[in-house]
Amino acid sequence: MDKNLVIDVGVHTGEDTEFYLKKGFRVIGIEANPNIYSDTKQKLNSYIETGQLLLLNIAVSPLNQPITLYVNLDRSFWSTTSPDFVQRNEFFGTRSTAITVEGRRFEDILQEFGTPYYLKVDIEGADILCLQGLQKVESKPQFLSIESTKASWHDLLKEFALLKELGYKKFKAIRQPDVPRQICPFPAKEGQYISHQFEYGASGLFGEEAPGVWLSETEVLKVYKRVFLEYRLLGTNGILKFPLGKKLLESLQLKEPWYDTHASL
Repeated sequence: MDKNLVIDVGVHTGEDTEFYLKKGFRVIGIEANPNIYSDTKQKLNSYIETGQLLLLNIAVSPLNQPITLYVNLDRSFWSTTSPDFVQRNEFFGTRSTAITVEGRRFEDILQEFGTPYYLKVDIEGADILCLQGLQKVESKPQFLSIESTKASWHDLLKEFALLKELGYKKFKAIRQPDVPRQICPFPAKEGQYISHQFEYGASGLFGEEAPGVWLSETEVLKVYKRVFLEYRLLGTNGILKFPLGKKLLESLQLKEPWYDTHASL
C-alpha cells in the first residue's frame, strides 16, 4: 500500500481530486466521460505537469473492452454504465445519450498503479466492481468509501458482506447532503491541513477526518435501518413516486438523501 496515494474513481469535475491534491497526496483519477475528462484535465493541468496527478479517461468495467456509457445531458454527475440507473435518471426527468468508452477491470488498474492509502468510489451503479476488484489483489487500501446502494436492503447487506470479506472492520455512514458543512480539522489527521469549502456533491473528508465515530458492522447496519426508512419517505420509492410528492419536496427545498459508506481496516 502506498501511504501517499489516493485513487479517485469518478473524478467528475475534480471537486474531490483537487482536495486530495491540496492535502499533498498523489492521485490517480478515473473519469469515463470524455468531455468532462477533457475539461477537468485542463483545470488540474498544473498538478498533471508536476506528476502529482495522473488522470485516466476510462470506465471501470467487468471486462477490458469497450463499454457503453450513458452520458446524462442534464446532470453530468449521473452519467453511468448501468441501464438500471438510466431508468432512475429518466424518472427524475433527465435525458441520456449512449457513447462507447474504454473499459478496464479495476484489479488491472490496481496492479498497474498500486494499492492506495484511500480509495474513493462514486460511479453511479458500478461501485461494487471496485470492491470485487479488490478481492483479486493481496493489498487493500487502509480506508475506502463508496456510495451505498439504495436499491434494496438485500443489496446493502451484500455490500457489507463483501467489505467484511475484504477485511474491513470499522464503518461510518456519512449523509452526503451534509458534506458542504464539513470543516477540515486542525491539526490535520490526514495529509496536510488546508482550509476547504466542499461543494454539494463532493465526497468530503475521509479516513480519520471523516465525521463521526467508527462503528462495528452491527452498529452501522442499525444506522442504515433508519436510513432506509428515510429512503421510503424521500426516495424514489417513497412519496417521490407521486407528482404531488415531488412538488412537496421542491416546495420544502428538500433533496433526495444519499449516503456514503466509509470503511477502515
